[in-house]
Amino acid sequence: MKIIQHIAESDTADLSGLFVTGTDTGVGKTWVAAALSRLLVQRGLRVRPRKPVESGCATGEDGLLPQDAVALWEATGTTESLQQVCAYPLRAALSPERAAALENRALSLDQLVTVCQSGVGAGDFLLVEGAGGLLSPLTAGTTNADLAAALRLPVLVVAADRLGVINHTLLTVEALQHRALPLVGVVLNQTGPVIDPLMDNAADLARWLGCPVERVLHRPGHQAPAWTGIGPFLHGLANRLAAAHVAPKAIPPTANCAVQE
Repeated sequence: MKIIQHIAESDTADLSGLFVTGTDTGVGKTWVAAALSRLLVQRGLRVRPRKPVESGCATGEDGLLPQDAVALWEATGTTESLQQVCAYPLRAALSPERAAALENRALSLDQLVTVCQSGVGAGDFLLVEGAGGLLSPLTAGTTNADLAAALRLPVLVVAADRLGVINHTLLTVEALQHRALPLVGVVLNQTGPVIDPLMDNAADLARWLGCPVERVLHRPGHQAPAWTGIGPFLHGLANRLAAAHVAPKAIPPTANCAVQE
């Protein structure tokens, strides 16, 4: 059984930022990213949230309104503009690559990297949320994994706590390993009120990965904002990230999660 050593236990960890991805769309990564952003701000970090491209945006008073980016923007209380958080809102609820093509727009990886890094200073914590799952297309020939690699950010994986999530998560982590992308941890989000009492995905995944697995329990009703109920489940993760950010160390360009047999 292969076990992935997560970056929080690595001597080469430099958590100057984080890339939040999912095993699929609709698993709750925006709410996890927003709640985690607020917790990091409360711990004294200057968080710069970025959702560089967001599809499925409704029309607001000032044009397309990226709701995911708004959640990140509000959670951090940043003085940056919403446009700095999300430079490329798109209308169609499809992959950003397809949604941009429908608007006759051509986005590139370089553009996404630039808008993510713009305005981020020394000592800032860059928190980037991807769009869809890890290998969902962002631009022609570019996935979320490519953006995380270009930004040189470790990755947090968010998954829905349901039957099948072990397979989905292990596939995602294997894709991270293949690209030498460090894994920070996994958050299991219970998206529905009913779960098989015999199932313990968090314990099973923790055993397979050798990696912290946070479990977010189902929140009844529809809270506004939806991320506020998640915070209590993520204090341990926020503490680890904040502690690693206080005294960052240099990370070699080729550093990767260690794999142990």
